[in-house]
Amino acid sequence: MITKKQTLILLFLLATFSVAMAQRPQRIDRGIRESVFIPKGQWMAGGTISYSEHSADNVNITVLKDIGAEGYNFSLSPYVGYFVRDNIAVGLRLAYNRTLLDVDNFSLNLGEDFNINIDDLYYLEHKYEASGFLRTYMPVGNSKIFGLFNECRLTYGYSEGKNSTGSGTEYDGTYATAHNLQIGMAPGLTAFITNTAAVEVSVGVMGFNFKWVDQVTNQVETGKRRSSSGNFKINLFSINIGMTFYL
Repeated sequence: MITKKQTLILLFLLATFSVAMAQRPQRIDRGIRESVFIPKGQWMAGGTISYSEHSADNVNITVLKDIGAEGYNFSLSPYVGYFVRDNIAVGLRLAYNRTLLDVDNFSLNLGEDFNINIDDLYYLEHKYEASGFLRTYMPVGNSKIFGLFNECRLTYGYSEGKNSTGSGTEYDGTYATAHNLQIGMAPGLTAFITNTAAVEVSVGVMGFNFKWVDQVTNQVETGKRRSSSGNFKINLFSINIGMTFYL
């Protein structure tokens, strides 16, 4: 049987709850309406590719003297996805990157008592990556041509590299193998140029990166290195441009 004291406590709790609900801020209707930009059941396929090379012969920049070097960087990243819901796709992305730097001569001159000279510096790296991604789209207003997207990725990468210095010596160089795990996101903009093809512009991946490196020098000495980092800044110098086809 409910006593008078219990009844008063119950009424007090109900009054407190009613006041809290009345003071709760009301939701604002921002006028955003959900619309289908890419329907469920479609396939998407595309990729990005980039290549750059550089060369220097007897270049002097402030304290850097007699720079002679050449090299290049090549990367290829195809991907495929399937829309499991309207405007939401899941898929797989593969990537390959090759970097070469060959320095014939390099001098650092900080005065008569401090000079560093490096000859025949060589660096080569191959990197392979596989990513699973979830991509969501949102049209710009009511447009069927322009849209925004955000791609969340879980990436595993493996790389092999070699660096060495000296010519005609017994020095064999340092070999390194690396594993890395990356959790991040890459926002971007898409624009359809036909009913089935679109141009995409995206920035570099923002998120967390973990890397483990094993090194062997002269086939004898070994070393290990581990690093982790978090990056949530947009780098305008890492903009990617690619094509995507919707089938």
